[in-house]
Amino acid sequence: MTTNAFLTDKTVLVTGANRGLGRALVDAALDHGAKRVYAGARQPFTHPDERVVPLTLDVTDIEQIKLAAKTVEELDVLINNAGVASYAEIGDRAELERMLAVNLYGSYDVSHALRHQLLASQGTLVNVLSTSAVAAVPVLPGYSISKAAAYSLTQVLRALLTPKGVRVHAVLAGPLDTEMSKDLDIPKTAPEAVAAEIMAAVADGVEDIFPDAGAAGLAAGWFDAPATAMQRELAGMIAA
Repeated sequence: MTTNAFLTDKTVLVTGANRGLGRALVDAALDHGAKRVYAGARQPFTHPDERVVPLTLDVTDIEQIKLAAKTVEELDVLINNAGVASYAEIGDRAELERMLAVNLYGSYDVSHALRHQLLASQGTLVNVLSTSAVAAVPVLPGYSISKAAAYSLTQVLRALLTPKGVRVHAVLAGPLDTEMSKDLDIPKTAPEAVAAEIMAAVADGVEDIFPDAGAAGLAAGWFDAPATAMQRELAGMIAA
């Protein structure tokens, strides 16, 4: 397998790493030469590769995040992958708050806690989002709302961190063949294939990544779209 130079001998942290896309991202990082992969999860698991370091990390638990930031002294790539979805109706505020706690505040808190390590390494931040961030899925209202907010967070972090040498990427993935989307009767992509596409796109410096067939339709014209151009223009306010 051809290795991605940006991962060779690098340290990676993946949240939500115990299953689905998170587990696939751990394996992809190993395949591409990472020297250490912190596998963050509420229920850490044992991986057969000794380069994987299990890390107890519930992204809604501030104390666990602080401890993780102390444990991970050096970091080149942070992948905020932990996420939850729910079919609860829009009127269920408690469920909306749960979606925001994981999908928005989880990424915010983990990124903030590990910012010094990423700045020191001139590293890479990857936020795993969803096509629902830009095209809401009405049967997943809380999920769609939280992912849209997380995409806005990613744009802000990109504007703030890029001038300091940290690359920031958004993964706008379609439906994956994982536990989260098992009840959706639609075509899905294997997480291993998506993980491989994410790694390749990050290595190529693609900021907004559409890693599967379900997301490919959005990619057409995306990078020249008026909204994308405005994002770059507004980000220039920071660079200036």
